[in-house]
Amino acid sequence: MADLVSALADIVGAANVATGDAISDDLTHDEALTAEARAPLAVVRPASTDEVAAIVSLAAAQGVPVTARGSGTGLSGACIPQTDGLLISFDRMAEIVEIDLENHVAVVQPGVTLAQLDEATAAHGLIYPVQPGENSASLGGNVATNAGGMRAVRYGVTRNQVLGLTAVLGTGEVIRTGGKYVKATSGYDLTQLIIGSEGTLAVATEAILRLHPRLAHGATVLIPFTTLDEVAAAIPRIVGSGVNPTILEYIDFLTMGAITASAGLDLGVPQDVKDAALAYLVVVLENRTADRVEEDVVELAELLTELGALDVYVLPPGAGASLIDAREKAFWTAKAVGADDIIDMVVPRASIPEYLAAVQEAAQATGSLVVGCGHAGDGNVHLSVFQSDPAIRTDVVSRILRGGAALGGAVSGEHGIGTEKKAYLAAIEDPTKIDLMRRIKSAFDPSGILNPGVIFD
Repeated sequence: MADLVSALADIVGAANVATGDAISDDLTHDEALTAEARAPLAVVRPASTDEVAAIVSLAAAQGVPVTARGSGTGLSGACIPQTDGLLISFDRMAEIVEIDLENHVAVVQPGVTLAQLDEATAAHGLIYPVQPGENSASLGGNVATNAGGMRAVRYGVTRNQVLGLTAVLGTGEVIRTGGKYVKATSGYDLTQLIIGSEGTLAVATEAILRLHPRLAHGATVLIPFTTLDEVAAAIPRIVGSGVNPTILEYIDFLTMGAITASAGLDLGVPQDVKDAALAYLVVVLENRTADRVEEDVVELAELLTELGALDVYVLPPGAGASLIDAREKAFWTAKAVGADDIIDMVVPRASIPEYLAAVQEAAQATGSLVVGCGHAGDGNVHLSVFQSDPAIRTDVVSRILRGGAALGGAVSGEHGIGTEKKAYLAAIEDPTKIDLMRRIKSAFDPSGILNPGVIFD
C-alpha cells in the first residue's frame, strides 16, 4: 500500500491523497438507504484528465478497483468504494470550462454541481433542464446514472442533453466522443453507451451539455382526483393537449400530506376535497410570456374539468414553488419518517393504475406500507417502502419490481442499479442482455477495475 500511495502522490501531489483516518466519513457512502458505508484504501483528488488517466493506468497495472465520486447524492450505492480500492473524488475538477452562447452548450468538469451550472446559465437567459431534485448533485454523477427528474416530460433525461464526453477507459486510455452538434452517424454512439453505465465502463472527466432558453413565466396547477383511473386517464390527455407541461407529477394523498406537513405548507385546499382526494396531479406550465401561460392554464383547466377532477387550483407563485420544492425533497421526507427502501420503477404511463394496484397487493400480502409519488408524464413511479424485516422487505420489493416488469417496465427509471438493485436486475432482466453488458464492459475495462460489483457481479 505504501508503494501505491507514493505512486499516487507522484501523480496528484501528496496533499491530494488521503488514507486511513484522513478519509472523511462522507466519502464512505451515498444516500442509499440499504447500503453499508465502506472506506477505500485511498482517496485521490485529481485536477485534470491526464491525472485521472494516470491514476486509472496505475490501478489497472496493479489490479486495484477504482470508484469515481461526485457529490455522493446517489440512491443505489454506486459510488461507495471498495475496501481494497481507490476512490477518485472530483472536488478539484469542478470548473465550468465554457458556456458557448453561439452553440448553446456548456462544457463542464464532473465535479460541477447543478446549482453551480444553474447560476452560471441563468446569467445568460439559458438553462440546463435536468434537475433530479438535489441541486448539490454533480454533473459527473448525473452522467453516470442518466439522471432524470421532474422536467423529463418536457426535456428528457441526461442522455438527451449530453452531446459529448471526455472519458478515461479502464486501461487508462482517453477517448473523446461526440461534440458541439446534435446529430452524427459516425459509428457506434459511445457517448450514449457511457451515460448511465454508473462508472463501470469509463470515468467521465468532461461533458458537453445542451442548453435551452430559460422560460421566464410559469404557473403551478394542483388537481385532486378521487380515483387512480381518473389520474391515469388525465395524463395522456394532458401530454397530448399541446400545452407542453414542464412538470407533470403524480402524488398520492399520504405522500402529499407528508411533504406539505414537513414543509409547513398550506395550499388552501378545503378539507372536504382533501378527504375525497385519493391522488393529485401537479402540473407546471412555462412559456415566454405571461399571456401564453394564462391561455395554457385556461385550456388545461377546461380539460381537467371534463376529465373528472374534483377541482383545479392555480397556486400563487410562492406556494407553487414551495410545493415543487417539497416534492423534490420527498426522499428526505421519507427518510426522516423511517422509510426502509426507495424504489424508482418505470412503467408505460398508461399502466400506472394497474401497477399501483399491484404495488398495494404486494404491500398487503407482506404486511408492508408502500406510499409514493412519481413523474407521471414519463411513467416513473417513486415508492417508499416501510418494512423493517430484511427478508420480508426483499420479498415485497421483488414483488413490486416484478409487477412493473410484467407491465413492460424497467427496474430503475433514474436512480440506477448500483449495488443495491443488482440482485433484482439479475433475477428479472433477460440474461442474454446481462451477458452482453458483461462483454461490453470487458471491452472498455479489460482488467475489471472500474466500479466492480456495480450493476452486476
